[in-house]
Amino acid sequence: MPDSTDSRVFLTDVVLRDGHQSLIATRLRTEDMLPVCESLDAIGFHALEVWGGATFDACVRFLKEDPWERLTALKKALPKTPLMMLLRGQNLVGYRHYADDVVERFVARAAERGIDIFRVFDALNDLRNLETAIRAIKANGKHAQGALCYTVSPVHTLDMYVADARRLVEMGADSIAIKDMAGLLTPYATFDLVAALVDAVDVPVHLHTHATSGLAAQCHLKAVEAGCRHLDTCNSAFAGGTSHPASEVMVAAFQGTPYDTGLDLEAIKAVGDRLREVRKKYAAFESEFTHENVAVQSSQVPGGMMSNLANQLKEQNALTRIREVFDEIPRVRAELGYPPLVTPTSQIVGTQAVMNVLTGERYKVITNEVKRYLLGGYGQPPAPVDDRVRRLAIGDQPVAEGRPADQLAPEMERFTQEIGELAECEEDVLTYAMFPDIGRDFLSDRRDGNLVPEPLPDTGESGRPVTEATPTEFIIDVHGESYEVQITGVGRDSGGKRQVYLTLDGMPESVVVEPRDSYLATKAPGRARASSAGHVTTAMPGTIVEVLVAVGDSVEAGQPVLITEAMKMETELHARLQGQVVAIHVERGDRVMPGEVLVEIE
Repeated sequence: MPDSTDSRVFLTDVVLRDGHQSLIATRLRTEDMLPVCESLDAIGFHALEVWGGATFDACVRFLKEDPWERLTALKKALPKTPLMMLLRGQNLVGYRHYADDVVERFVARAAERGIDIFRVFDALNDLRNLETAIRAIKANGKHAQGALCYTVSPVHTLDMYVADARRLVEMGADSIAIKDMAGLLTPYATFDLVAALVDAVDVPVHLHTHATSGLAAQCHLKAVEAGCRHLDTCNSAFAGGTSHPASEVMVAAFQGTPYDTGLDLEAIKAVGDRLREVRKKYAAFESEFTHENVAVQSSQVPGGMMSNLANQLKEQNALTRIREVFDEIPRVRAELGYPPLVTPTSQIVGTQAVMNVLTGERYKVITNEVKRYLLGGYGQPPAPVDDRVRRLAIGDQPVAEGRPADQLAPEMERFTQEIGELAECEEDVLTYAMFPDIGRDFLSDRRDGNLVPEPLPDTGESGRPVTEATPTEFIIDVHGESYEVQITGVGRDSGGKRQVYLTLDGMPESVVVEPRDSYLATKAPGRARASSAGHVTTAMPGTIVEVLVAVGDSVEAGQPVLITEAMKMETELHARLQGQVVAIHVERGDRVMPGEVLVEIE
């Protein structure tokens, strides 16, 4: 590692991980990364962030790529530059805590595949959740960078961050990172925090901040003045907005000063020119909510969370309500004890905020992850949680006080047995461990030769998606009946919207929809509308993850009967009355919509 006492500033470029996670919902494919790797590798960055975060999930869920093979390919293509990953402590790259043996094996395999620097953090800054990961990183001879999740609240003080940094160094951290995932830092707050950390610890201090509020480049300058010599930047092709300050900008800013990065500005610009052309392919994942907006100081929504939240709301046909969700997020965060908004707490808080808005009643539906959080399953919240919310979610159940992983028995043997012959190597077992349902489907499709990535919409010369290449499906209600609609490419323009015509039971019906192009409509198959207390339904569109009962079972009021997944969070659906299950209209993997009868109880 370079000597951090040198006045030179060292840059870590995040274009291959956080840049596209922040701006195009983590959709950049390996095939579009590899052509620029030789040029990136020659520039001389301190490191390149290439793996971890949401990229593992996106590879398996959407791109149908093996994330481990991506890492191997990138290491081969980037032999000169240290590779960095973002590791969520005991959560690894998943959304729950894993047993220590899983953490140890994941770190070992990532190190062997090519990760040199592990930036490890805990969403709650509960440092107990970093112990095993840091120990494993050091055991594999790699650099352990302890990250402090920066946020603003009544309990997040300068003294707290300094104390945590000292504890991380005592645990073995080789460097400290300020992880400002939402872009909440201001220039003078940055100076004070960096100065305090540089004075408190004898290891390098790194700054990772997003450009969301428009203040990040100024924060970089004040950080350097305060003694920071390591900055995260992003190639300009995926910089700005909810991403990061451009690498080119920071190179130019320090040229001819004692802080000169020594990097070739023209070489970085040339990579940016190539990546700008690549970005046009992903126009369908662009969002107006990833632009710079100082309102983040109020909403506190991180860049990666913002682009993914917008994309997920779009899938729920509720993008018009995103402002209400942004207003709700700070309220939910305060009620849950001011957790920093970073994976998985950003998903926990964000999804609960969405449900509070879309169901029309706050905490009418509470996700399993919120319940697990309130039971202590993720660690100690920074501040006390709201008693009313706790009672609604978990009643009088006891809250675990210890390190969550201490309650977990070793899991690797069980995962290995469960996935069986679908796993060709230990990495496959770890993929299944991270995401059992989509992991199993991925490995099964790979075996059968059926791995097909989600389609990229064709684009015109402007780079905007041509919608007729990929029909959009949604549900509309006409006279109390639900219909599946596919928008494909025809229809009469009517005042900025589309006038389309549906033939329903032999009678034409005119329906105005948002500016799309055409229709193909059929009645939603099979499921009646819920009309009695014995009908179990869902308040959110989603996918059935598990059916917990069988026909003939006796159930109690409040008993879980189904588990659904929406926006990567699981929710239990409960029986509203005591009785017997007389019919089940869904199975695992089915898509379900609000108001449909999924289970009947009499």
